[in-house]
Amino acid sequence: MRRAIVRGTGHYLPERVVENTWFEDKLDTSDEWIRTRTGIERRHFAADDQRTSDLGIHAAQAALANAGITAGQIDAVIVATSTPDLTFPSVATMVQAGIGMRSGFAYDVQAVCAGFIYALANADAMIRAGLADRILLIGAETFSRIMDWTDRSTCVLFGDGAGAVVLEAADGAGDSSDRGILATDLNSDGQYRDLLYVDGGVASTGTAGHLRMQGNLVFRHAVEKLADTAHRALDKAGLAPQEVDWLVPHQANLRIIEATARRMQLPMEKVVLTVADHGNTSAASIPLAMSVANSEGRFQSGDILVAEAIGGGLAWGSVVLRW
Repeated sequence: MRRAIVRGTGHYLPERVVENTWFEDKLDTSDEWIRTRTGIERRHFAADDQRTSDLGIHAAQAALANAGITAGQIDAVIVATSTPDLTFPSVATMVQAGIGMRSGFAYDVQAVCAGFIYALANADAMIRAGLADRILLIGAETFSRIMDWTDRSTCVLFGDGAGAVVLEAADGAGDSSDRGILATDLNSDGQYRDLLYVDGGVASTGTAGHLRMQGNLVFRHAVEKLADTAHRALDKAGLAPQEVDWLVPHQANLRIIEATARRMQLPMEKVVLTVADHGNTSAASIPLAMSVANSEGRFQSGDILVAEAIGGGLAWGSVVLRW
């Protein structure tokens, strides 16, 4: 069986670091209020002249260097984003040009915070089907561009950044002992679309709009659905929760992450956490966390990783892979 293994990782964060205290003279909030409710301490904001594709190009170059390959050896680029530079063309084609890749194909995936999970599932299916041998996956966002700076319930949560992963085809036995992506689980339910959305768009207002969220309801759905999707993916892979070495969750809120880990009966020592330093970077959060952990040498060959995320739609899902 063809498997999609991780060949390399990379990430990029804009230079501007915004501490929680930055909000204190703009909103009725405080560093303590934000930390207590979210676990976030700081985040990065893109410069005025930086676009989502710029962040993605930096992360892509870092991942290619980590993988020890060139852009010419990549068959496809998939970018997960909800904050594209333009309505079209895709951010992925801009990244393709930016890294000097002159062949293959490129496209975007839009599933908000679950976007990178959806992109992983897409790439896994293409590699299994023989449509590509190497795929560059990127999660890149500039959510600072769609914040309502008068809404303390949302604007303190989000940050900008990009993470990237190179997937490569490899032969496996077809069982849970293989390296690479072992199982995926994707879900959505459009009846909950009003819980987390942006109030603008090409066909509605002709503007980018601002992010709107019913935080308490999103929290409840996230805790329930993230644990459930992780268990389903593990069942598909033929693995038990106690075999998981690392949980790499969407970095939205520390309390959601802690509740999900408890439901999976995983100690926090097995959870990759970057939310304190990055905030919620939407589709970029999982590849960012994965790249940071990999750069720190935390993942060992053979480790079982579970990545899971939920976002607007509602859309959610998980991936189980062996490092």
